[in-house]
Amino acid sequence: MVGEVWQIGDVKITRIVEIEATGGMSRIIPDAKRELVREIEWLYPHFSDEEGRMRGAIHALIVDTPDRNIVVDTCIGNDKERAVPAWNNLQTSFLSDFAEAGYPRESIDNVMCTHLHVDHVGWNTMLVDGKWVPTFENARYLYGETEFEHWRGEGEGDYGPLLADSIMPVFDAGLVDLVQQDQQICPEIRLVPTPGHTPGHASVMIESKGESALITGDFLHHPCQFAHPEWSSSPDVDRPQAIATRRAMYEKLAGSPTLVIGTHFATPTAGHLVKDGDTYRLDV
Repeated sequence: MVGEVWQIGDVKITRIVEIEATGGMSRIIPDAKRELVREIEWLYPHFSDEEGRMRGAIHALIVDTPDRNIVVDTCIGNDKERAVPAWNNLQTSFLSDFAEAGYPRESIDNVMCTHLHVDHVGWNTMLVDGKWVPTFENARYLYGETEFEHWRGEGEGDYGPLLADSIMPVFDAGLVDLVQQDQQICPEIRLVPTPGHTPGHASVMIESKGESALITGDFLHHPCQFAHPEWSSSPDVDRPQAIATRRAMYEKLAGSPTLVIGTHFATPTAGHLVKDGDTYRLDV
């Protein structure tokens, strides 16, 4: 599904939704019990329902700059064997949604993975005649060097053969550039180190004509973590570092004009962070 579109100076950002659902986020943020989520009144109706069930999404963001089209994170992908039943062997309209939005896959110049978890790399590849081939054949894929070396050393993990089906085929095809966590991608796009969720995790800062936006990646998963930065996400590899990253990023973002675009936030997905007493809320 083609979702929201935002304009940041000369840069257009288009959301392509693979999955959006209510429920299921509690396994990602175990401390976010329904009764506690209900206490965060501003989450309703966009980010939770009346019962305190959290809404979430998996989506890609197309960042259209004056000189290139960049896809930030590529979701789960079709035909992938995954341990999570709702993610297993998906058959979605993801690529036709790209074309509908005006971005056929051959028009993509870069694919930027904020990190290399299963729900951020899936459409790096697609299945063609029984073989995993790069989906965006004209693109250079940008993997964080620290991130890539970490997961290549760790192996496949618990979700399925994502190294074999989504990460290494692109590397083996010679389409990967290893980048640093603070890399400048182009004049309008730079990476911001946000470690903790994974060792080499990076967020994406967009700056053009005095306007700015931040694509979070997974340094937080749900807006409830603005109110409770101490609520850890279960996949965080270094929870103290992840909490410290959230607190530091919130301090920088609160009250600023930077639009915060959540990588797993349900519609409307983006807003401005403001102080809310001793903590924070997302103003949408």
